[in-house]
Amino acid sequence: MKDLAAALFGRRARRRWIHLILGGALAMPYVFVGSVIVGPLFGDKQFFGSVAAQLTSFAVGLPLAAITALFPLTRPMSVAAVRALCDVPGGPLADGPARSRAARGRTVAWFTLHLGLGGIISGMSLALPPFAVFLIALPVAPGLRGGSTGSPAVFDEPWMLALAPLIGLAALAALGACAAAAGGLLARWAPALLGPTPADRLAAAEQHAADLAVRNRLARELHDSVGHALSAVTLQASAARRVLDKDPEFVREALAAIEDTTRRTVGELDAVLGVLREADDARSTEPAPTLADLAGLLRRTRAAGLRVSADVAAAPEAVPPLVSREAYRIVQEALSNALRHGGEGTSVTLRIALDDTGLTVTAENPLPPHSPGSRPGGGHGLRGVADRARLLGGTSRAGPADGMWRLDVRLPLKGQQ
Repeated sequence: MKDLAAALFGRRARRRWIHLILGGALAMPYVFVGSVIVGPLFGDKQFFGSVAAQLTSFAVGLPLAAITALFPLTRPMSVAAVRALCDVPGGPLADGPARSRAARGRTVAWFTLHLGLGGIISGMSLALPPFAVFLIALPVAPGLRGGSTGSPAVFDEPWMLALAPLIGLAALAALGACAAAAGGLLARWAPALLGPTPADRLAAAEQHAADLAVRNRLARELHDSVGHALSAVTLQASAARRVLDKDPEFVREALAAIEDTTRRTVGELDAVLGVLREADDARSTEPAPTLADLAGLLRRTRAAGLRVSADVAAAPEAVPPLVSREAYRIVQEALSNALRHGGEGTSVTLRIALDDTGLTVTAENPLPPHSPGSRPGGGHGLRGVADRARLLGGTSRAGPADGMWRLDVRLPLKGQQ
């Protein structure tokens, strides 16, 4: 008995009942329009006192509701109401407006079903409770009997008078059962009618792919900027520690280089993290570095103890901004690899050339005498260089050649303005 009462009047049943009442409230404007259409057929006096006229108005209003369900906001509003009130046990519901004809058709079917069942349950909710209260009170309230209250004469019979409270309770139970059944029907049909269509799933997959692309780009930016800075700072600090007592001037220069490197890296880090913030909250105005900032990168790298021979035959202003930014990061990663694996005193030859078709970046450094140990989470730098080149339609090759480690990257200029 307790389980039956919970099923009919429990928290979930009450929430679904409210959802049905909401559907009945949404149906009222359409019923009013339907009454304007069918009213002349019945006449004013017959219309307001005729159940048939009111049901006809309801039947005429539902097709009008189906037409308005084609508006884009119908599905998001319906999904929000279902999630808040229906306690749907099935699959996921779609987000956003319907994008395809099939999705719009399902939305129309849902909206019509919601308003139809909601209108019926709302009408029952208005009519049955007062009638049930009247029947329950009838045996103990003699004033309710007789023709003065408009009650049927059958209720004056003793046997009917005794059954009246039971009939009233049965009416309330029937109302609860109808509301629970209608609410359960809507909950079962919600995933089928408001669930994602193949077009919705495709759009979600495309959005997920775009999000992954942004995350990968951020990972490359963080790896290249922060990784280079940490490698340089580590070598600078190590060299300063070794000559702390012997060469104070070198230590002073190393600390100044560490300060400059970290300050620059904090600005780059803020610029990268700004992508993760909402547009209104992004406070960073630090631009991404380009080939115009190459001199500073070479200066900081040399201060870390790396001997760099640079041949730059490309004017930064002649390189498209996107290519210039990616080329800077590629050079930064090449220098970082030389610092990380070769250590202090390693020499690097860097060549940057520009022609009519593209930009070429070449970096060479001697192979270390022993294979460098792997770092936890490391080994993504060359992959990031290859990703940058591939996204611009270019090529990247890296590997040993004649006792040297060589990185060759070709970035096309066409279509990158």
